[in-house]
Amino acid sequence: QVQLVESGGGLVQPGGSLRLSCAASGSIFGIDTMGWYRQAPGKQRELVARITSGGTTNYADSVTGRFTISRDNPKNTVYLQMESLKPEDTAVYYCRIVVLPRRYIYWGQGTQVTVSS
Repeated sequence: QVQLVESGGGLVQPGGSLRLSCAASGSIFGIDTMGWYRQAPGKQRELVARITSGGTTNYADSVTGRFTISRDNPKNTVYLQMESLKPEDTAVYYCRIVVLPRRYIYWGQGTQVTVSS
């Protein structure tokens, strides 16, 4: 079994910053892609950013230039640095990982990010 623990969400004013973390533990041979998704009230869950095992990243257009995804492989942890936050970034943020060798997918429990003055 694999467990994911997210942290770093909270309330921040527009223009502020937050850093999310997601640490994986348990029976992990290796991790392929790690990513962050978000879901706002009344909307579908959407991809925010992801990073491959080789370090290739891609971002949603809405966060490009403001968010940065990174990973620490020895710690099985993925981060999302969020800058210049906007009210429309308000959502529950979920991490998602693909565990090798069978490419099982695991989701974090979600962490609330609220951008408001």
